[in-house]
Amino acid sequence: MAQQSTPQSGEPVQDNALEGLAVLVTGGARGLGAAIGRELVAAGAQVLVADLNAERARQTAEQLGGKARGVAMDVGDEGQIRAAIDCAVESFGRLDAVINNAAIDVTLSMEELAVADWERVLRTNLTGPFLVTKLALPRLRASGRGHVVNIASTASKRAWPNASAYHATKWGLLGLSHALHAELRPHGIKVSAVVAGGMRTPFLLDRFPDIDAGTLQDPANVARAVRFVLTQPAETVIPEVMVLPMRETSWP
Repeated sequence: MAQQSTPQSGEPVQDNALEGLAVLVTGGARGLGAAIGRELVAAGAQVLVADLNAERARQTAEQLGGKARGVAMDVGDEGQIRAAIDCAVESFGRLDAVINNAAIDVTLSMEELAVADWERVLRTNLTGPFLVTKLALPRLRASGRGHVVNIASTASKRAWPNASAYHATKWGLLGLSHALHAELRPHGIKVSAVVAGGMRTPFLLDRFPDIDAGTLQDPANVARAVRFVLTQPAETVIPEVMVLPMRETSWP
């Protein structure tokens, strides 16, 4: 058995536990998506970094190393999703897992929130994971070890003001994840939800510059949870796991 060393903060675990696994990570160019890519590549996986920002996706893939590729992909666009899946198969010969990580938020009250913004958040955060999973299913079945990991949030467990669209999508994503766990398990496909507490990523830091970063966690810690669910034995699946910073302020 490969020996593991205790990682420092942000340092991926090097143990090749996922050797050869081909994984598509949405929203993979920065923040948690990039941290997931680093962790999975360090564990031996081949990673397709899919992101709305094509140049950033390619740069992140280059930083991850030879087992990574970058591709432009809008999770709300069926054609772009199909092209990314084809790219993964052409690059790696297979597709074993998808990580539905891409998400956006519009932090406004219900009165201020435009219908277009509501629909954009739903398209990215909820319809996107549906589309990616649906279109990837034939490849996940064919792999013999298919796995879908949905990145949820403490926003899927409770609510706070001025985030109605975000809460609606994250509660919906957690429900979708458990529904797919029940539906796809008989077909040998695992589905896991990783419920992440606040992280030191651009998603929060760019929008809330006054936030106390000390109450947040390193995204690498959540990335390790993604790796953990992917490395379970074939006979075991983890439908849901929650990863919180010790000083989480949005969860008891």
